[in-house]
Amino acid sequence: MPPECLLLDRLASHFDRKVHLVVDGHSAHRSRKVCGWLADHPDDVELQFLLPYSPELNFDELINADLEYSLPRQHRAREQVELAAETRRFFRRRQRQPHIVRCYFGGPHIRCILDENPMSF
Repeated sequence: MPPECLLLDRLASHFDRKVHLVVDGHSAHRSRKVCGWLADHPDDVELQFLLPYSPELNFDELINADLEYSLPRQHRAREQVELAAETRRFFRRRQRQPHIVRCYFGGPHIRCILDENPMSF
């Protein structure tokens, strides 16, 4: 099973109601395997696609920008292993900084998510 479908399986098994997953237009989200999985599980997961170019609505873009800004400027990773270690350190720090993570959701375009969702932060 492709990784995208494994994630869908995990989401579907974790919640007792239909999951609406917001995704960008990446080809993996529209692949035959994903479309087939979604067709076989219509009551479990539904994909909600972002507009074609809307980085301000895509949390991945906000997190990537934060990661890029936070990486050390004076020391550039010379190998993929170093970059992976720096990235893990960044996400471990963010796990202990929920006040910063909340800022990802503070923009005017996505503020409604926090206002409407009683389970958010």
